[in-house]
Amino acid sequence: MPDTSFTIITVVFNGADLLPGTVKSVRCQTYPHIEYLIIDGGSTDGTLDLIREHALEMPNLRWVSEKDRGLYDAMNKGLRLATGDFVWFLNCGDHIHSPDTVEKLAKLSDDTTDVLYGETLLVGSTRQPVGTMSALSTRKLPNQLHWRDYLYGMLVVHQSFIPRRNLAPEYISNNLCADYDWSIRILKKSRKTVNVHRVLSEYLMGGMSKQRHWQSLKDRFRIMQQHYGLLLTLLAHTWILLRAALHWLSRLGSARY
Repeated sequence: MPDTSFTIITVVFNGADLLPGTVKSVRCQTYPHIEYLIIDGGSTDGTLDLIREHALEMPNLRWVSEKDRGLYDAMNKGLRLATGDFVWFLNCGDHIHSPDTVEKLAKLSDDTTDVLYGETLLVGSTRQPVGTMSALSTRKLPNQLHWRDYLYGMLVVHQSFIPRRNLAPEYISNNLCADYDWSIRILKKSRKTVNVHRVLSEYLMGGMSKQRHWQSLKDRFRIMQQHYGLLLTLLAHTWILLRAALHWLSRLGSARY
């Protein structure tokens, strides 16, 4: 049986200051069966020069650089180019947590495994660890993930959610929470979803949905209504608001996401 292969996809636009760390976290992986794709949106800040330099040293690296229609359009380009058994989106500024991470993932997967998922370490602008998503937010990593669990929010950070490529659809357009919809659709089809019980990624805080929080909430509501119906979505939001208030009170004076 051939070894399990992974395609890691990094989307970047004018990320010359952050890209080297992301690439290094892929390059230092101990597992050999990795395809690395960098999808650049036509950067003008030196990012393209960095990509070319890395490509000379990494035979498993392929890249494209052209204008796109935003983050999810670029991610869809990556999906179309991917050839690995599993796909892993690691955007510019995010890192794989440790050099043996992909090796551990390969050992935990078999022919029936459709999704691998794990914990996420949140880091600040200077890469200082802030804490795990489970510790700092209301989203606790479940021991056994099911698509119905997403009724109460996106429980697994996108950078720590690794599905089999043949289950991964293209992302919907014009929605800041397209990754939320993408994860639900994959989980609905998954035969076996495996919690690897380890930190998989380091997530640089301050993403697009965090910067445009209101629009993100409205987009998420539309997705929830589509998958769970209006009544359950309204009831879930009542609990989400209450949970957020309780979480805020419980962490007064402490770090939170």
